[in-house]
Amino acid sequence: MPANPEPGFRTAAPSATLPPRAKLAVTAGKVAAAVSRTAGRGSGSVIGGKVALRLDPDLLRSLAENLDVVLVSATNGKTTTTRLIAEALKAAGPVVSNALGANMPAGITSALADGSEARFGVIEVDEKYLVGVARDTAPKAIALLNLSRDQLDRSSETRMLAEHWREGLQGSDAVIIANADDPLVTWAASSSRKVVWVAAGQAYREDAWSCPSCGGVMQRPGEDWFCASCGFRRPQPHWALQNDQVLDPQGSSWPIRLQLPGRANLSNATSSAAVAAVFGVHPQVALQRMESVQAVAGRYESVNVGGREVRLLLAKNPAGWLETFTLIDPAPAPVILSVNALSADGTDTSWLWDVDYERLVGHPVFVMGQRKLDLAVRLEVAGVHFQVVDSLAQAVASAPPGRIEAIANYTAFQQLRRDVRG
Repeated sequence: MPANPEPGFRTAAPSATLPPRAKLAVTAGKVAAAVSRTAGRGSGSVIGGKVALRLDPDLLRSLAENLDVVLVSATNGKTTTTRLIAEALKAAGPVVSNALGANMPAGITSALADGSEARFGVIEVDEKYLVGVARDTAPKAIALLNLSRDQLDRSSETRMLAEHWREGLQGSDAVIIANADDPLVTWAASSSRKVVWVAAGQAYREDAWSCPSCGGVMQRPGEDWFCASCGFRRPQPHWALQNDQVLDPQGSSWPIRLQLPGRANLSNATSSAAVAAVFGVHPQVALQRMESVQAVAGRYESVNVGGREVRLLLAKNPAGWLETFTLIDPAPAPVILSVNALSADGTDTSWLWDVDYERLVGHPVFVMGQRKLDLAVRLEVAGVHFQVVDSLAQAVASAPPGRIEAIANYTAFQQLRRDVRG
């Protein structure tokens, strides 16, 4: 079915319409990014954005002014969901997106600076920056997927973050597409005027047993949830994931046929279809376009290392590890675990004790990364047989037959990707 965007949508303005200061800032940012790439210091998106914003603090607002913007925020799944939404919206026009996951204002600014011909801006946003970025970009839609503990040394307690969202999004003109199965997200979104509720599921519930509204104990009969103390409860969803089908508000079902694995990505696709519908893209069209996505910034990618197939999986926090464990091949498939504790990961690794590593019993496990000894202690307590190694090559050489599952947190994952590229 064809996409039918709503009338009155903005069309992208050429870069010539930017104020002179903004043009200068964009040019300087691109030069800084190019220098960074030449020096081998990464993509340059962050430093380019920082330089541009230093020259024009209002640049993000200027770049977003002629775009229909979607913001995507969550603890887990925002990079993949951003990619799925971007693919869906291409049915309605050109898209600019921060596809590499640079999700703070500098990275977002850098991404939008490359989208002068775009009609839609599909933007992943770090949870702590969502309210400020929403203020600068005047989004038409905001997707809120989940909230759970992450980077304990830097991030607020989850209820505080939900309260920040709730206060910051109150009165927003954006359509909020929110996960009705996550009480924290529901509470954050319920202050908004226009909310589309999605039954996207919630596998990790350890941060959602107390009511965010009154502090009472949450009751969870089946898939429902409610607070017996204040009456706060799960809203009736407009969209829902049912097995491998999306149910739309009219009760029609549409098949999901992703190349990306796991139930979490079925949930991401359901939320993405609900977002695309806000822009007039039919769910059938949106879901068909999502089928082309094979990997997202290296996630789920299978590579050859020393003649062996290694699948790269990212898990940054307890909720992410729980979802990732559902993807790995059954025992005795070999598993490599790599954990760092650099600034981008969070330096507090106490979250290791919240991960159910007992699920790895029966797998030959190889442990590496900056905090491999912390992880080794945790696995010892879990009764998991493991071997500490110094490199990916050593782990692959020692692994028994079968596809190797390599699971790593953020900077450890980036290191794995560099290792497999040689």
